[in-house]
Amino acid sequence: MTARIEAAKPPYPPEIQDWLSKVMPPGVPPLRLFTTLARDPRLFGKFFSGGLLDRGHLTLRQRELVIARTTALCRSEYEWGVHIALFAQKVGFDSTQIRALVYGTPEDACWSDSDTRLLAMCDALHHTSTLTEEQWNSLRSDFSEEAIIELLLLAGFYRTVSYLTNAFNLPSEIYSASFPT
Repeated sequence: MTARIEAAKPPYPPEIQDWLSKVMPPGVPPLRLFTTLARDPRLFGKFFSGGLLDRGHLTLRQRELVIARTTALCRSEYEWGVHIALFAQKVGFDSTQIRALVYGTPEDACWSDSDTRLLAMCDALHHTSTLTEEQWNSLRSDFSEEAIIELLLLAGFYRTVSYLTNAFNLPSEIYSASFPT
């Protein structure tokens, strides 16, 4: 796969290098998505200002569940694969759950009740861009209003990330997972 836009090359401007140093694990090169956006410092800054990878109202597992389901629904194997490779083990996704994130439903037996509510939220937002009263109220059983705002921003942000990675035609990172066959 050949990327449609060539990535920026180091050295990066100091403000971009600062962001990259904050978000990438030590010794791991910056993601192609990030270096592609680094071509334009203004757009790079806007993208990173909208990111939600900091400690917020959600657990790491909740965050990664929303990211993995949203990117799977959008068919962004690039972004899904990065998150599965870096976080699946940390958040306790087993092989059945990893497969279900791509091909399953929120009602699959491998999910807890709270996981099911998050996955149903992702599916509803993906297919209808809204939540029913029942879905909204089910989220309120687990989350504060601030956490629900974060969930909606997270799902929307990773839909945008999926648009970028798919339209850029980004090849997978060398360590990324692939969609299960």
